[in-house]
Amino acid sequence: MQITWLGHGSFRIEIAGQTLLIDPWLTGNPVLPEDQHDAAIDGATHILLTHAHFDHIVDALPLARKLKVPVVGQYDLMAHWQEHEHIETIGFNKGGTVDLGGPKVTMVHAIHSTSMATDQGPKVVGTECGYMIEGDGHTIYLSGDTDVMADMKIFNDLHKPDIGILASGGHFTMDMKRAAYAAKTFFDFKTVIPCHYKTFPLLEQSADAMKAALPGVNVIEAEVMKPMSF
Repeated sequence: MQITWLGHGSFRIEIAGQTLLIDPWLTGNPVLPEDQHDAAIDGATHILLTHAHFDHIVDALPLARKLKVPVVGQYDLMAHWQEHEHIETIGFNKGGTVDLGGPKVTMVHAIHSTSMATDQGPKVVGTECGYMIEGDGHTIYLSGDTDVMADMKIFNDLHKPDIGILASGGHFTMDMKRAAYAAKTFFDFKTVIPCHYKTFPLLEQSADAMKAALPGVNVIEAEVMKPMSF
């Protein structure tokens, strides 16, 4: 299994014979060089979305058409796009699990907000979420944009993820201190990968606070487009 950070909240996960693009933000992503865009999406089989903010969905429709792959996510947004954008989607909801031809993906709760820009102004379609992604002997908890929440204990009891990909930049999501608290209080991760940080000056620029708070956990400050093997 390989996990590659594309910067911000975007990832490429090669797992159980499939290649998932998570919230792929290419256009305007200040930390993903344009000459790396093709490599970032090469061979992708699915696009998995956590919510509808621009920095998570701006490239989803063009990539779905270019790659001819389904977009996977919360039912209301998927149904809206299938009807109005005529793309292939896999819509489900919190607590549900879908088999993506190898990896099994369960949608879980997140606490954030979600809206998308339209000609009539911002439109709320669906709700924000996170995911448990299971395959190749691992379970990944992808938090999506969220704050700490007690639901995380239930997630751990039910899924026992060994890898946590945690939004940790602050301002819009948990910061490093809060994400570390979530990891230490509710989970038994072997590995934590912080994300949604360093993109802009407004966000946290280092994972030092998380590393200090999680002794014994492998906290990886991922490098953009450098695959991590598990």
